[in-house]
Amino acid sequence: MKPKYHFYNNTIYALSGLKAMWCSEKSFRIEVVIILPLFIAIWFLPVNYMQMIILGVSLLFILAMECLNSAVEACVDLVSPDFHPLAKVAKDCGSAAVFISICLAVMVWAVVLFNAFW
Repeated sequence: MKPKYHFYNNTIYALSGLKAMWCSEKSFRIEVVIILPLFIAIWFLPVNYMQMIILGVSLLFILAMECLNSAVEACVDLVSPDFHPLAKVAKDCGSAAVFISICLAVMVWAVVLFNAFW
């Protein structure tokens, strides 16, 4: 039977997941260290509020993709601890999702900053 929805419990689970990401994923920590100053810089850029939101969402999207990538890797490691070509494909696809999200963020920032300064 599925447990009832509890906002407090689900918030604790989400925060526990963020803690696990911070403690066990070096790439997540690196991304956070890069993204935090960019998040602060958003407030000082000559852009409107909608552009600020777009810039912020593009950064959060990277972290979300990193969380999904780590979830895929953990599941693959659980199911297939030994090397398997399909396990490699699953992990590579998760990494590709992170890469695409970073490329997207770079493009969004480039377009917004280009429009703001030129």
